[in-house]
Amino acid sequence: MRGPARLFATVLAATLLVPLGAASAPATDKSGPCALDRVENETTRQWVKRVIRCAEHRWPVRGGAAKAICIAKAESGLNPKLVSADGTYVGLYQHLADAWPDRYRTWTRRVWQLDDRWGNGRTNTIVTIRMVNANGWGPWAGVGDC
Repeated sequence: MRGPARLFATVLAATLLVPLGAASAPATDKSGPCALDRVENETTRQWVKRVIRCAEHRWPVRGGAAKAICIAKAESGLNPKLVSADGTYVGLYQHLADAWPDRYRTWTRRVWQLDDRWGNGRTNTIVTIRMVNANGWGPWAGVGDC
């Protein structure tokens, strides 16, 4: 076979090999911003850094992703599930536990279908970055050497 006939045969063969209903499935089943799956052998901390970079790219903050990562590292060691010793502060950016439900409602969108728990690194990041994008780093002023 030559030319167009070969091309047609290749396309036809490739089409027949794709199961019905398998076309255009997303890489992730999550919706909303920064729905990043973990890559093979990626640690939680590495994944959190990617999510922070993604969120900061969408909602820029003073100091950029480097500052956002620095603050998360100072607050929680990049551990999304960290709780302060007295239970007052929670998550990646150590939000006031009592304030979390209101912050979640204010800074997320229902259509994004984000997990509403403070211990979800993606949700905690998006809430924080959106807050900082709108209002600055106020609650985190003076955190670490960031």
